[in-house]
Amino acid sequence: MKSLRILWTLPYLPWPVTSGGKSRQFNLIREMAARGHRLTLLIQSKTPADEATRRVLGAMAEEVIVLPRRPLKHPATLWRAATSRQPLLTTINGHAPALSARFERLLAEQKWDIVQIEHSYGFQPFEQALRRHRQRFVITEHNVESALGSATYGKWPAWLRGLAAWDQRRARRWERHVLAQASAIVAVTDSDAGQLGLIGAGRPTHVVSNGVDTRAFAAVRHDPASRTVLFLGNYEYAPNVDAVEWALTDIAPKVWALAPDVRFRICGHGMPEAWAKRFPDERIEWRGYVPDLTEVQAHSAVFMAPLRFGGGSKLKVLEAMAAGLPVVSTREGLSGLPVIDGRHARVADTPETMAQALLQALDHPDAARAMGEAARALVQAEFDWSAVAAQLEGVYASVLAGERAANGVH
Repeated sequence: MKSLRILWTLPYLPWPVTSGGKSRQFNLIREMAARGHRLTLLIQSKTPADEATRRVLGAMAEEVIVLPRRPLKHPATLWRAATSRQPLLTTINGHAPALSARFERLLAEQKWDIVQIEHSYGFQPFEQALRRHRQRFVITEHNVESALGSATYGKWPAWLRGLAAWDQRRARRWERHVLAQASAIVAVTDSDAGQLGLIGAGRPTHVVSNGVDTRAFAAVRHDPASRTVLFLGNYEYAPNVDAVEWALTDIAPKVWALAPDVRFRICGHGMPEAWAKRFPDERIEWRGYVPDLTEVQAHSAVFMAPLRFGGGSKLKVLEAMAAGLPVVSTREGLSGLPVIDGRHARVADTPETMAQALLQALDHPDAARAMGEAARALVQAEFDWSAVAAQLEGVYASVLAGERAANGVH
């Protein structure tokens, strides 16, 4: 594909990588730059970009523009959250005059082959300029946010349920408003693509799956003798919080009843301090953010993904599979992946079946190793980031072909 000039907007810094969403963006940006595309990154961030971050991103993009996001408790944010017709997440990331003005100048001063907007909740600052310049754009959704909100709100206290229902209605309305304007919609799974296509009133919808740097995990060999079950997540994301609490409340006791020597290793960014007091068992290892994931993978026996909601496909699971680590997961944890139960992973959706599957993997290491290697082969064949970048290029080619056809160019 010829080199494209791409303006790419993000509502967070993609480096350092502390979540699945950031991993996706960082790796796709890196791959697209390596393919010769000329990128400008326009980022609104709640944290400033330090010198190291600018150096990493600057090596991949022609220009990196980082503007501050209002604090969550800023009066303007609170006022709009309470009074706006837009959902909470949109008001937090929207109504940013400096961001809107900078975007307007970028559209006015330069010609872009593609404008890519990350997340419908990050769209508001760009809407008017896109209309004025009649600029086609691609929007990427990592989840169906209104459906994710439904699951998250289910954990709110009863006295807030009315507010939660109101915000979910706002989210559905906002998604329809945004997606219906897009030149193309990008989802990460077929299931999400189907839902987003309906919400977007039939706008062209494509799947650009999540991926993994398979070379980074190719040398990992897990340690069955450790008897350690690993979980990794970003705990600013509600489904990961639910997964840990469900696992340690309902699954771990069933494992320990039959195998008291099993350990659980919990890793990831934003870990709640209260967990160590709530779950004081010495067989639980609290690691927090881990800069080298391969180190903890190599000292673990099984990867557990007890996710009950969230949508999309899970980068943490892809990374475990790329490392050949046996995976025990709910169906939700494996969403978007062509996994065969018993061949690439074990599927379990109740505490009882999850505990049984974990114990089987721990007690039969040869079978678990064969399952992990089959999963590694699957990921290497279908989910390397280079293949995912080719999917994204296909979306761009479709959008540009549609633009040429609309202009009568053949």
